[in-house]
Amino acid sequence: MSTPTTGRVHALAARVRGPVLDATDPRLPAEVAAFNTTHTARPAVVVGATDAADVAAAVHWAGEQGTSVSVQSTGHGLMSDLAGSVLVSTRRMAEVTVDPVARTARVGAGVRWGRVIEAAAPHGLAPLNGSSSHVGVVGYTLGGGLGPMARRYGFAADHVRAVELVTAAGGIRRVGATSDPELFWALRGGKGNFGIVTAMEFDLMPVARLYGGGIFFPGDAAAELLHTYRTWVDTLPEETTTSIALLRLPPLPELPEPLRGRFVVHLRFAHLGSADEGAALLAPMRAAAPAVMDLVAEMPYAAVDSIHMDPTDPMPTWERGTTLRELPAAAVDELLAIAGPDVEVPLIMVELRHLGGAVGRPARVPDAVAGRGAAFTLFALGPMAGPLAETMPAITQSVVDRMAPWAARGALLNFLGAAGPDRVARLWDDTDRARLLAVKERLDPTGVFRHGHALPM
Repeated sequence: MSTPTTGRVHALAARVRGPVLDATDPRLPAEVAAFNTTHTARPAVVVGATDAADVAAAVHWAGEQGTSVSVQSTGHGLMSDLAGSVLVSTRRMAEVTVDPVARTARVGAGVRWGRVIEAAAPHGLAPLNGSSSHVGVVGYTLGGGLGPMARRYGFAADHVRAVELVTAAGGIRRVGATSDPELFWALRGGKGNFGIVTAMEFDLMPVARLYGGGIFFPGDAAAELLHTYRTWVDTLPEETTTSIALLRLPPLPELPEPLRGRFVVHLRFAHLGSADEGAALLAPMRAAAPAVMDLVAEMPYAAVDSIHMDPTDPMPTWERGTTLRELPAAAVDELLAIAGPDVEVPLIMVELRHLGGAVGRPARVPDAVAGRGAAFTLFALGPMAGPLAETMPAITQSVVDRMAPWAARGALLNFLGAAGPDRVARLWDDTDRARLLAVKERLDPTGVFRHGHALPM
């Protein structure tokens, strides 16, 4: 697309309530600032949407110009500079409504999980958020959504009731299980390939508290901990969701002194039963090695961020993920050889999340979430700063490649990392891939929505 003229941008601004910024506008950097700062968004035009009508106007205008459309709320999933696109910024669309009787919530496209947790908690309810409440609801859910209650309740996408969608033609539609079942199937798991979701309605769970938190262990106990973990998870009920990570922590003053600048193993634990049950289940891992810090306790669900303790400040990172069908002793040994305490590798984190339970079963209303048959998801994350920016993509990919003997099909879409359309398409089997591509061809035949985790056209 050629750079839009001032007159054409002014014409767009007259159609919407929110701000419209071109590449010369001094407000643009703040508007497009992302959580993952590896890339800097450089769209041709940004529309700060305030409602679905603004989004529809932006998409319709982009169609008139013959350009692509991208969308951003928090920028956690920014994978390119979005050059030449019309970027719809949804962060102003922040409405949250909870129906405590129906146990549902309706949220706008710019809402983060923290707002939903806060609104649901007074009613003894909780959403199926992820490990960080700072992540946006819509993008997380459209990619599947794997959180600390996953083994009990499944993926967040499994519990979506309806979405409000702006299509490539600029129309506004409500999509649910009966209004367009094939599109509804594709949206829940196929992410942003079919339009821009401007609002979403989903179930809330009857959860007010849990027994959970994290335990930090010394890095030199990594082998004993990972080998214990691989067999221990087979003993856990579906009410228990766990993960374990090898962390190389920086020497930052905001970190607790026992963790500062150290290699540690971080066990994450969330149990929806009683504290006594949870403690009994956790005992084998607590016995595997002495803890540096043991933070597992009874907690209100509103404190759920304390389980993973994910960072909240923007940073440049590169990530790559896969899924594993099993985790035998040989796989643990290989993982330690790649990223254990005796290896000099500039990775921030290599993480295993235990799947199974409800995430391994089909949703009540079937959806396109990939990776259901896997036993674990494996995720590698590294910094994209200085010279590492040149090598980190290969380093994270090498982790995935070395674990290939135990890999399941594809990966969870939200954990895939930056990937081209062919790699994205390989997440699904032939039948589901064909279904997704048929919906894409019907809804977006010219590829208006071709940023992020795009399907091939």
